[in-house]
Amino acid sequence: MHREQTGAAGGETPVGPLAGFTVGVTAARRADELGALLRRRGAEVMHAPALRIVPLADDSELLAATKQLIDSAPDVVVATTAIGFRGWVEAADGWGLGDALLDRLREVRLLARGPKVRGAIRAAGLTEEWYPASESMAEVLERLLEEGVEGHRIAVQLHGEPLPGFVESLRAGGAEVVGVPVYRWMPPEDIGPVDRLLDATVARALDAVTFTSAPAAASLLDRAERRGMREELLDALRHDVLPACVGPVTALPLEAHDIPTSQPERFRLGPLVQLLTAELPGRVRPLPVAGRRLEIRGHAVVVDGELRTVPPAGMALLRALARRPGWVVARSELLRSLPGAGRDEHAVETAMARLRTSLGSPKLIQTVVKRGYRLALDPSADTKYGGE
Repeated sequence: MHREQTGAAGGETPVGPLAGFTVGVTAARRADELGALLRRRGAEVMHAPALRIVPLADDSELLAATKQLIDSAPDVVVATTAIGFRGWVEAADGWGLGDALLDRLREVRLLARGPKVRGAIRAAGLTEEWYPASESMAEVLERLLEEGVEGHRIAVQLHGEPLPGFVESLRAGGAEVVGVPVYRWMPPEDIGPVDRLLDATVARALDAVTFTSAPAAASLLDRAERRGMREELLDALRHDVLPACVGPVTALPLEAHDIPTSQPERFRLGPLVQLLTAELPGRVRPLPVAGRRLEIRGHAVVVDGELRTVPPAGMALLRALARRPGWVVARSELLRSLPGAGRDEHAVETAMARLRTSLGSPKLIQTVVKRGYRLALDPSADTKYGGE
């Protein structure tokens, strides 16, 4: 697991759109790139790869499929991803089968999933017969079925992602389908980071979890099941922690459990991060308090555009006060919001003092003698937020 805080405690540096939020990253491949994009916008990142990729050079299944296709030519080869196609050719080169594979692919009908795969095919010195500009496997399937596949042998370059109904539909149409398993996924060698990410999600210590592959989403759900915490995880993802998926295929394992997901219009890492920069701040309700603008984010507070880091106990108190802005919250109720505080209400006073120091403005929270505390909501905001 990699966890790193980014943010400014002073007013000179602009607060990033994700400052104060913590985002979980489940990706194994391109996790560094995704993490860098998130941190650049101020987020704290918790990295826990939910899967690991089987090295191509060691993949006996891919080697066997490659030999099978060289020995017995298929009628059609469907290339689904650019990185997968390149990896397949490179692996074949490493086994001394590169030329034989390319020679075979020149003899068959080669279909590409989209423009990026087409580029990989051209880079290998090959020419595709056709590709859909939509990058939709459904469109590839429709074309094949319209042409008729009965009695045809079709090889499909897989990439660790499910292809819902694709292979089944081809077989139902009478085709023999050969899977080429490029980049197979396996559980991570160290499960510790995944368990810590699960614990943080259930505890609502994360604001969002990102998924860039369906196997990673399925693996996280499976691990939660093994630990007896699946229902807790589902509840967190349904109501409090934003599940952000790079595309609809990636979202399938989550949506099968009735978890609503957010997806960018373009299925890329950049748009995925842009989605988070819009949705997470959009979940925050700014509060006008004591003449200041208060934003309570995941693990920090923004006061008039200045990021203020607040200890966990202070965040717990602030959230309890913000549930009813302007209303007095009793010490006993605030005590219940403090994790592991016991029964001593003095713990509330200690945590409150530290909270006020962290906020840099003691007047934001008022003490109501013998009753408790309240956020000093501006009088003009009473009709909007409610008050005593």
